[in-house]
Amino acid sequence: VQLQACGGGLVQTGGSLRLSCAASGRTFISYVGGWFRQAPGKEREFVARINGGGSGEYYADTVKGRFTISRDNAKNTVYLQMNSLEPEDTAVYYCAAARVLATTPLSYAYWGQGTLVTVSS
Repeated sequence: VQLQACGGGLVQTGGSLRLSCAASGRTFISYVGGWFRQAPGKEREFVARINGGGSGEYYADTVKGRFTISRDNAKNTVYLQMNSLEPEDTAVYYCAAARVLATTPLSYAYWGQGTLVTVSS
């Protein structure tokens, strides 16, 4: 599975962005889709995941209620809608795919290249 993320950019506090992650391969529906982020000087952290069928969303506490993960398997794409963005959300965001429901980066075998989100105060 090859993944390509896009949709990052510069936004003001309180603003919104939608990230997209396009996957190659007809078996994408069998993979859990996840989003992670990594801020400068920090470890990569889990943001959200969704199971292959498009249900079972799970979020990090830091984004719960503000971010929404979804997927369109007809388009082989996973989305991350980010609302009420805060400066603390500034990071490179990565999409990933795994065979298991997980929140740890090591459980995800496939990664996109990352897209930068910058939230200005």
